[in-house]
Amino acid sequence: MQGIKEAILMSAQQRKELKNDQLKIRGTIRNSRLKLAASYIFLYGLIKKSIPQNIRTDIKNQQEATSQLLIQIENCYVKLETEFEIEISEKYKTLFCTFTQLILSNRIWDVTSAFYQDRVAARSSANTLLKKREVKFAIKSLPDIKSNFEALYFQNANGADLYIYPGFIVMYSSESNFALIGIDEVDFSHGFVRFTETESVPGDSIIIDQTWLKVNKNGSPDRRFKGNYQIPIVKYGKIRLQTTTGLNEEYQFSNYDFTAQFGHAFSAYQSVIRSIKQSKPQ
Repeated sequence: MQGIKEAILMSAQQRKELKNDQLKIRGTIRNSRLKLAASYIFLYGLIKKSIPQNIRTDIKNQQEATSQLLIQIENCYVKLETEFEIEISEKYKTLFCTFTQLILSNRIWDVTSAFYQDRVAARSSANTLLKKREVKFAIKSLPDIKSNFEALYFQNANGADLYIYPGFIVMYSSESNFALIGIDEVDFSHGFVRFTETESVPGDSIIIDQTWLKVNKNGSPDRRFKGNYQIPIVKYGKIRLQTTTGLNEEYQFSNYDFTAQFGHAFSAYQSVIRSIKQSKPQ
C-alpha cells in the first residue's frame, strides 16, 4: 500500500510541476504576441522584417512545447493493471453490477450523526434521532490512477470521499491528503433500518408500518395534540464501513433490495480477498 501511495503522490507532484511549466509558457506566448503586434505598431517590424519572423518562430516553438507538456500531463498517472483469477473475477463482476444498481436508488444518505431521544418525553416512536445528508454514488476514478477497472465512488458528506478499487480503498480529501486501506481491513456490514419518515417517501422505498407524529407508550396516538396524524415507517437499506484506523461511515438507501444485493456481493468479494491473503506465505 505504501508503494502505491508514494507513486500517487509523485504523480500528483509531477503533474503540478508540468501544469506550472505550461502556465509559464502560455504567459511567454502572450508576451511574444504583444511584441509581434508592437513591431508593426511602431513600424520597426516593417523596416526590419526579420524581427516579426523571429517572433513568429518563437511563438510556434512555444506552442509546440505547450502541446508536448499537455501530452506529458495526460500521461502522468499511476497505472494499475489488475488481473483476476476466475473465482475472484466473477465475484468482482457481481460486486460491480450490484453497485451500478445501488446508485440508481432514488435517494442515498450519509448518516453524519445519531442522538438518543427520550421517546416518552418527546412523545415519539423513534428512540434515535439521525442527522443525514443526501450524497451521490457513482462510477468514478481518481485522476492520479489509470486502471482497467473504474472505482466505486462513495461521496462523503463531512470528510474524505471513498474510491473503492479491486484491491484497496482510497480515502481521498485532496491530492496530498489521502489514505489507502486494504479491502480485507474493512469491517463491512449491511442490513436495514426502520425509519420514521416525516418527509416524502421515495418512490422505490417500502412502507412497512405506520405510527403517529405524537404517540403514547403503547403506540396509540396521543389525543392531547390537535391535528396529530399518521406517519409512515419505511424500510431503508444500510451499509457501514469501519476500520481501526479511523474510517467510520454509515449510509442509508431508499432501495433496500439494491442495498442487500450490493451488501452480499461486497461481503462475498471481501471474503475471497481475505482467504487469498491468508493463504499467502508470510
